[in-house]
Amino acid sequence: MRPLEGLVVLEFCQFLAGPSAGLKLADLGARVIKIERPVKGEACRQLSIKDLFIDDSSLLFHTINRNKESFAADLKNPEDLALVKKLIVKADIMTHNFRPGVMDKIGLTFAKALEINHKLIYGTITGYGEKGPWAKKPGQDLLVQSLSGLTWMSGRKSQGPVPFGLAVADLMCGNHFVQGILAALLKRVKTKKGVLVEVSLLESILDVQFEALTAFSNDGGQLPERGDVKGSAHAFLSAPYGIYQTQDGYISLAMGDLYYIGELLDVALNKYADKHQWFVYRDEIRILLSEKIQTKATDYWLHLLESKGVWCGKVLNYNELDQQTFMTDLQLKQTVKNAAGETLVTTRSPIQLDCEILLHSKAAPQVGEDNQKIQEQFLN
Repeated sequence: MRPLEGLVVLEFCQFLAGPSAGLKLADLGARVIKIERPVKGEACRQLSIKDLFIDDSSLLFHTINRNKESFAADLKNPEDLALVKKLIVKADIMTHNFRPGVMDKIGLTFAKALEINHKLIYGTITGYGEKGPWAKKPGQDLLVQSLSGLTWMSGRKSQGPVPFGLAVADLMCGNHFVQGILAALLKRVKTKKGVLVEVSLLESILDVQFEALTAFSNDGGQLPERGDVKGSAHAFLSAPYGIYQTQDGYISLAMGDLYYIGELLDVALNKYADKHQWFVYRDEIRILLSEKIQTKATDYWLHLLESKGVWCGKVLNYNELDQQTFMTDLQLKQTVKNAAGETLVTTRSPIQLDCEILLHSKAAPQVGEDNQKIQEQFLN
């Protein structure tokens, strides 16, 4: 039995952050019902990655909506809204990421939802919180990365701001949302009352930067300064930390004793006697290491360094990653199937419970695919 089995989640969320949280709740056993507008469904169905679609919905939609059900309802239609309110009576959790004020117009605020179900966990995601000048601005991942300072943490100094290559604000916010919902479930057990869970993309992405922001706040307001050598990986860590080109690929070096690594690589680093210099002159040191590392193949350096206890690794692309035995050994992918019998290979939940890998074969639903079943089970 999975820990959230028996719990019903009504998901009014769109795009990434909220649905990614719903995906995790579904993997943990909850029954997640997406409330979607009729015909077109959730907006993410048409937001594609690489122009890839399955059964008229984007591959992006499928990646974060597997193992869910779909109930089509027009929230502006009184009859449909009445059905949704009946579902709220039976639900344990309700989530949405509408902009502030939208649920007021619909009549499904936290206060109104509690009148329907006094034990409801009510979760909301916003871009920038419920108050302030940014409250009603679009909560979009790149925009949040940009205004949060995060784009000054990637790439090299001379490149200017560099956005992260994934929707990191959305996905981290989804993780925080799940944490809040699970905590709220425990609180409800103690209080027998409903709980309001609120997160925002901005707060989540600032939390991700807690190390950098703490350093800034306690170091006289000094801005982080990225290195300016190819492969620089962290604004706050000294050499050798970073990625280095080899004769046939790339190798990463994590934290380690610079002198020891220099001896192993046969690179003279005696002039950097003070460990503080390892940070101050990190670009200079990385250049010296790079010149040496480029002379041999990746596997040569891995064998040498790993045998001596140095933390290092090969830098893989997705093709190389896919060929690693751990992908099969750890069962890191799964195949799901939709109602039409089409299959899709995707990732799985990273969580294991009592040695059980959390797999499920159900793909994302079509719009309104489960209306009849839900009507029969909840609304008759």
